[in-house]
Amino acid sequence: MTSTSQKVVVVTGASQGIGHEVVMMFRRLDYRIVATARSIKPSDDPNVMTIAGDIGDPVTAQRVISKTIARFGRIDTLVNNAGIYIGKPFTENTLEDYAAVVNVNLSGFYHITKLAIAEMEKYSSGHVVSVTASVIDAPRTGVYSVLAALTKGGLNAATKSLAIEYARKGIRVNAVAPGIIKSPMHAPEMQQALGGLHPLGRMGDMSDIANAIQYLDSASFVTGEILHVDGGLSAGH
Repeated sequence: MTSTSQKVVVVTGASQGIGHEVVMMFRRLDYRIVATARSIKPSDDPNVMTIAGDIGDPVTAQRVISKTIARFGRIDTLVNNAGIYIGKPFTENTLEDYAAVVNVNLSGFYHITKLAIAEMEKYSSGHVVSVTASVIDAPRTGVYSVLAALTKGGLNAATKSLAIEYARKGIRVNAVAPGIIKSPMHAPEMQQALGGLHPLGRMGDMSDIANAIQYLDSASFVTGEILHVDGGLSAGH
């Protein structure tokens, strides 16, 4: 049996990219982990449970939280990392594009966060951290970001609202707003051009986002914070 004193983190969008990096970071910190994504392979690590499913579906959210409690007995941290980006001019977005982005970015946050906070309330302790996007605060000509702004911007606003609503209950709520991060999403030949969009002149690494989440998770006096990890992108050009 694993010790019930070990902390437990739930990570969405955990099969690849930033989510996978976050899972590895929390394992190094000896957390027990529930990793969920639309398709994710089983883990042979007894401290890691994987659950496949559409995070925008309330049934998936319920399954993730109930299995977390059944297996590990608690939830200390929820990392809302799942997200999709569809880059098209606003008038070219289809109803399917809109539905897909809202399903993952907003519904995927709403259902699981509600259930996780309900568990955290029982112990007057917990932390929710969401991965949003720096482009919300610094739109650029030629970067099609309305659906990202609509959904990830909503998460930034909800982060502050939840932080205040649950502060007296011992639950902290924060967000990390990345710039453009080196991940399987971006072709290697695009990296120089994408890096040049940032004042620091380069793209970020997935570990930069994982490190920011680690900081927020350990920062007991920080809540309602939108931490920009974006090479200066949101500060100006």
